[in-house]
Order: sequence, then structure tokens, then C-alpha cells
Amino acid sequence: MATKFYPHNSITKSQSSCCESDCKAIHESWGRLSTLVWTLAKRTTQAERRQIRETYKTMFGEDILSHLQRLKLRLSGNSEESKFSVKACEALFLWMADSWERDACFANDALEGNETDYKALLEIFVGRKSSHVLMIKQVYQTRFKRLIDQDIVSLEPPHPCQRILVALSTSHKAHHADVSQDIAKCDAMRLYLTGEGSSGFINEAVVLEILSKRSIPQLKLTLSSYKRIYGHSYTKQLKKLNSTQFEDALRNLIECIQNPPKYYAKMLQRSINGEEEKKGSLARLMVSRAEIDMSEIQKIFRKKYGLELRDAICQAIPAGDYRDFMLILADKC
Repeated sequence: MATKFYPHNSITKSQSSCCESDCKAIHESWGRLSTLVWTLAKRTTQAERRQIRETYKTMFGEDILSHLQRLKLRLSGNSEESKFSVKACEALFLWMADSWERDACFANDALEGNETDYKALLEIFVGRKSSHVLMIKQVYQTRFKRLIDQDIVSLEPPHPCQRILVALSTSHKAHHADVSQDIAKCDAMRLYLTGEGSSGFINEAVVLEILSKRSIPQLKLTLSSYKRIYGHSYTKQLKKLNSTQFEDALRNLIECIQNPPKYYAKMLQRSINGEEEKKGSLARLMVSRAEIDMSEIQKIFRKKYGLELRDAICQAIPAGDYRDFMLILADKC
């Protein structure tokens, strides 16, 4: 379901009254996380959530995100219940943030800690328009006092995915919106001639050059052209037991480009089963896709794993506010 944006003057008197009522309930809900979950989750578009933030700040002089941060600190503890309450606060914070604020937080979380979450970074650079990526970088710099590109380049130990991310970042600065069948065909032939058509190994330099110069829609067209010309997908040669880290990262990238719902269904299944180590991966995936393609993700998840997404969530997460919120997001389709 695509996000709809409405100008402020299109908010009706009835909607404004409802918004004020919700803000009052939020303000009076201190310590009652369930009230926050059910009040904020029903705001299904970013425009509605932005209106809640603006109204709340007008009424109480505070950004609702600050309210959620204070509540998170209050609910923090060592018990299992406390941990899931904190997760619920973090998920609600992401839900109420503007999409570029949210992605800046995703990027920071991905870059922090002992293990970099390269998949989360790839998702941002693949799934966002160039104008959106620019805003993410601006928010990241303002909020965390660092440059996201520099943080990626400076990661230690070095990882091949860094080179892919730098190329994608460059492409967002350089590419044009239009796509070309001729360019797609030429790029597909070049990938073949410098890969399986010659040595059989991936030529990293050629791949990185193409990634740095083409938009995501153009890359998607190139991959389609490759399959049409050579009778199989470009990822076929990447599916081998002795694949390199670069090839593994490239395969994840291509899966995300070619079929996002299929990719996210796979990532959700891994996150629910605890295979994704980075904290907050389930909330990141659910919040970021709830308004985009959750319906398609649900269908693929059901077909691929023989289980409804909401049932998988119920089996993996204890009853409580966090599970309730994840289930509400799963039903937004």
C-alpha cells in the first residue's frame, strides 16, 4: 500500500479533533505502552503520523519521539518483559519518524556494534530514490555528526560489500531517472563477456563500474536483459559453494533489486527464526515495508514457508505490546 501525502489544509475539522484526542491519550498514557501501540498503529500513512507529531508538539511542547525515548529509558531493565517493552518503544519511534529519519537510524544501527549489518545498508541504497538518499545523508550528518559515506569507507575489518555500497552511493549522485533498453543490453553483454563468457569468474571492477553509473531501475532492466539474452539469470553463476564474500554480497543486492517482496519475505523468515544477528532486524523490516509491499510479502511468505506471517510472529515472540505492534503492521495490507 503506497504512502499517501495530504497537504495540511486538507485535514478536516473532524480529523483535527480526532488527532487532538489521540495526542491527549498519548500524553496521559505515561507507562501504559499498550495505549501508545493501539493509538499510533492506527495512523496508517506518514502524513497522519506527521500530523500527530505536529499536533502533539503544539499541545504539549514536545516531540512525540522524545516522549517515546523517555518511556524507553523508564521501561529498560533486565527482565524478558522489559526487553520486549524496549523493543516496542524502539519500533514505535521508527514508525512515527519521517522515513528519512528512520533510514538514518537504520543506517546508524547497521554501522554500530561489532558486526556491521551490510544487508540493512544495501536495502537503504537499493530501495530509496536519490532524493530520499540525499535526505538520509543530511539527517545522518545532523543527528550523528558524521558522514555516512565516510563511515562506510572506514569500516574495519574491510569487507567487499563496502565497495558495492560506495558504488551505489555514487550512482545516486550521478544517474538519470530515465531507463534505456540499449544501455541495459550493452551492460548485460559486458557482464557476460567479462564473467561467465570468459574466465567464469566475476570481474569486480566491471560490476562496480556499472553499479556506480546506473540507477536501480536501470540495473533491474539490465538483469532482465541478461536473462532474456543468455537464457538464465545473472545470479546463476553466483550460486556456488565456493563463492567469495563479494559474490555473496552481490547476490543479496541482486535479489533485493529483482524481487523486493521475495527478498523481504526471506529476510523476515530469517529474522523471526533468529538467524539475523543484528538487533531490531524484525522491527526494521516490518516498519519499512508496512506501507509499501506487505501484501505481496505475505503472499510469498505463505507460499514459501507454508505459514502465515502473523502466525510465525506469534510463534516466535511472547504475547505483549511488541508482538501486538508487529501483528498490526503485518495486517497493513
